[in-house]
Amino acid sequence: MRISTIAAVAMNGVIGKDNDLVWKLRDDMKFFMDTTKGHVVITGRRNYESIPEKYRPLKGRTNVVVTRNRQYQASGALVVHSLQDGIDLARAQGETECFIIGGGQIYKEALASGQVDHQYITHVHAHPEGDTHYPVEGWLGWDGMEIGRGSQDENHEHAYIIMKYSRPKDGKHAHLDAL
Repeated sequence: MRISTIAAVAMNGVIGKDNDLVWKLRDDMKFFMDTTKGHVVITGRRNYESIPEKYRPLKGRTNVVVTRNRQYQASGALVVHSLQDGIDLARAQGETECFIIGGGQIYKEALASGQVDHQYITHVHAHPEGDTHYPVEGWLGWDGMEIGRGSQDENHEHAYIIMKYSRPKDGKHAHLDAL
C-alpha cells in the first residue's frame, strides 16, 4: 500500500488559520476530491471538524479520524488513536493508496515516520498569515513532477502549481526550478 500526503501549501508553509483554509482554489479542491475519491483518508480530529458539517464525512472515501480522546465519536467515520493505527486500518482494508489529509501535526508525524511514499503538494503562490503549517522541508530531496498549474482568476485567489513528489529510490533527486 502506498501512503501519500495531499495538501495545499503557501510559499511560507501556511496551510490554514483558525481551523480553516486561507484561500479559495476551486480547481485545487476538485483535484483533492478526484485524487482521494475511493480511498482511505486519514485526518486529525481538528482538521476533520474543520470540514463543514454538510460535507462530513467526505463522500466516496473511508474517513479515518485520529484523536487521543478515547470517547470521541464521528458519525460515518472510523476513529483511531494514532496515525499508525489509521495506516494499519487502511492496510487491513486492502487499500492501495491511503491519503493523509491533515492537519499540520499529522503531516509532521507522517513525514517523520519515513512511511510516506508520495506527496501531492499544491504550491500556492501566496504568503498568508496562518497558524497551521506543512513541514516545508518535507519534500526536499524527493523526486518532483509537475501535474498541474493554475493562474489567479475569479475562481482562484492565487496562482498555484501542483506537484507530485516521490521518495527517491536511488538516493538522487530532481532539481526543481518550477517553484
